[in-house]
Amino acid sequence: MATSQLQQSSMALMLDGGMNEKGDAVKLRKSFNNVKSEATADQLYAIATSLAALQQHDLLSIERADTSEIQQS
Repeated sequence: MATSQLQQSSMALMLDGGMNEKGDAVKLRKSFNNVKSEATADQLYAIATSLAALQQHDLLSIERADTSEIQQS
C-alpha cells in the first residue's frame, strides 16, 4: 500500500492582461510559493482577493498547486 505526504503548496493569481496584437487574450500569472499546506480554500480565496485588489489587472482565477511525495508503506 502506498501513502502520500503533502510536501509543499503554492498559489497563483491568473490576471487579465488584455489582448495581444493578434486579438488573443493574454493571461498573466502571479505566483506565491510556500503557502501553508493547512490553509483552507476559503482562507486562500480571502488572501487572493485581497492581493488582487492591489494588482493593476483584473483577477480571472485563483489556482492552488500541492506537491506530495508518494511512498510505499
